[in-house]
Amino acid sequence: MKGVTALFLGIFGTFLFSWTGLTLIPNFQIGHLDPQADEEQTDIYPMPKSGMADRGRKIYAANGCVYCHSQQVRPDYAASDIERKWGTRRSAPRDYIFERPALLGKLRLGPDLSNIGKRAPSDDQNAPPPSSTSPAPSAAPGTSPAANAPAANTATSPTAAPATSPAAAAPSPSASAVAANAPAPAPTNATTASVPPAAANPAATAATSADTAVAPSGVPPLYSAAWHHLHLYSPRSVLPGSTSNMPAYRFLYEKRRVSGERSADALKLTGPDAPGDDWEIVPSYEAKCLVAYLMSLDQSHELQEAKLGGAPSAPKAPAKEEKK
Repeated sequence: MKGVTALFLGIFGTFLFSWTGLTLIPNFQIGHLDPQADEEQTDIYPMPKSGMADRGRKIYAANGCVYCHSQQVRPDYAASDIERKWGTRRSAPRDYIFERPALLGKLRLGPDLSNIGKRAPSDDQNAPPPSSTSPAPSAAPGTSPAANAPAANTATSPTAAPATSPAAAAPSPSASAVAANAPAPAPTNATTASVPPAAANPAATAATSADTAVAPSGVPPLYSAAWHHLHLYSPRSVLPGSTSNMPAYRFLYEKRRVSGERSADALKLTGPDAPGDDWEIVPSYEAKCLVAYLMSLDQSHELQEAKLGGAPSAPKAPAKEEKK
């Protein structure tokens, strides 16, 4: 009997120790977290999802998106998630206090989606870019119509190149007239005009193309709502040449005959995916909810327990220097 009692107590103690370390202690540590707020109680994070985003979360889980996409940015000392621009800081338990269950994910066959809504382009980037081929005469603030008149009159002459220089749009009318008639700036203007704006700053161009990159011509900006709909309907159409094995969720979209004007929500499909002149593909309510959920994913808010950039030791260096 002594041996049986000791064995039972050993097994019970092992399970009790495991339950205490894996369940009880973590529950005391993070089981009662509240949203973080500033002193004025205006900047509150996180906030529970509601409406279409909450319904889209259920559609996201029901369609198995969690099996191929994660929603957890690991710290920079453990992985390269921050270097990949998947987030500005590591994920923290406070990010998931309203998630039941938390869709952390198991694999990363696709990119992490913790901040996919943050990476979406702004409304200004969704709008067509303004034409920059011919600068407007009134571009320079404070320039009067009289100052622009010489540039307009000399535009038809063979020596009109100086009139298009930045000096021609100076606020002073006399400076504008001198710049339009002076022959000296002509070689400089020719050189400046021959250099495309994109080549003048390749680093800025690369950064811009990374944020607002589009796939083939006519595809919406990357991670915009329209882009998500195209990606869900035909993944390879927005990622040509990629090895993505993401399935097409075409059952979330409806093909219907056009009666009158086309729907504003109709997908702009080209090539073999185009439905034809008399047909259109429109997203269902479930598709709109799913895209609304993707656009709501944003863990970029700064938390006290998770420093931005994932490097908690970086801010401590200045503090030591101040003590000295």
